[in-house]
Amino acid sequence: MAAAKWEGVFPAVTTKFKPNEDLDHDAMERHFAFQIDSGVHALLTCGSLGEASTLSFDEKLAVTQTALRVAAGRVPVLVNVSETRTLNACRFAAQAHEMGVQGLMVMPSVLYAADAREAKENLRTIADAARLPIMVYNNPVTYKVDLTPEDFQDLADCEWIVAIKESSDNVRRITDLRNAVGQRYQLFMGVDDLSFEGLAVGADGLLAGLVVAFPKETVALYKLMKAKRWDEALKLYQWFMPLMHLDVSTKLVQNLKLVETLAGVGNENVRRPRQPLQGAERERVSAIVNQALATRPDLSRLF
Repeated sequence: MAAAKWEGVFPAVTTKFKPNEDLDHDAMERHFAFQIDSGVHALLTCGSLGEASTLSFDEKLAVTQTALRVAAGRVPVLVNVSETRTLNACRFAAQAHEMGVQGLMVMPSVLYAADAREAKENLRTIADAARLPIMVYNNPVTYKVDLTPEDFQDLADCEWIVAIKESSDNVRRITDLRNAVGQRYQLFMGVDDLSFEGLAVGADGLLAGLVVAFPKETVALYKLMKAKRWDEALKLYQWFMPLMHLDVSTKLVQNLKLVETLAGVGNENVRRPRQPLQGAERERVSAIVNQALATRPDLSRLF
């Protein structure tokens, strides 16, 4: 039986590269440790922010092995499953299980926009092959596949599906899901700049982006919301919002890697065709980050 009960802040960690685009495992070790030491509740490797589309099958496993080694059981490690073919997704999930991951996040089959029947069968097939707790990544805005609350009612008999990352950009979905399926699944808000709203209406956690550079602030926001300290949470959220907007972009990878760099916790190395930001784009993001750093809240006053 699947026994996971996930909650809290789950960072979609970036994949670190050397200037020649090789994997930089030393940099990843430092960054994963920084996340855990800052209080996050899990690590999620090889997601969209982790540049999964540029990683080979074996590289995804290697990145995840590094995360497992750093976590050493202190927090769960999940790996994103993102393949164009269901059979390949099953192979990857099975190998990740053998490696020792504690769970999977499963995206729709990339490139092809499946209908609901196909998408649900894809999930059931991967779950049966993996036999690991699964978080379903629902992001119709980007991946053109939308699983509705009614679809999740239909999937409720699949014991391995335990959580939903809701990224429909519609915060009403959290309440609609609760009304449709009760506490059957843990619900995670997957849109950074809806974090306050998602937690306010009952999300169990955040599958977050800006946490890669500001983990303590993200964890603080989560804790304040769970403690119903709304005024303090709102003040922190208002400070955070210009940064959070950078996650909702086709250039979220370049944006957030620049944020990590300016915050002193990463570098800007990406894999082509992506390239680091330049010109006016870089100036705009840098100004947002520098303003945030200059006005960074004193968290010691909150706890």
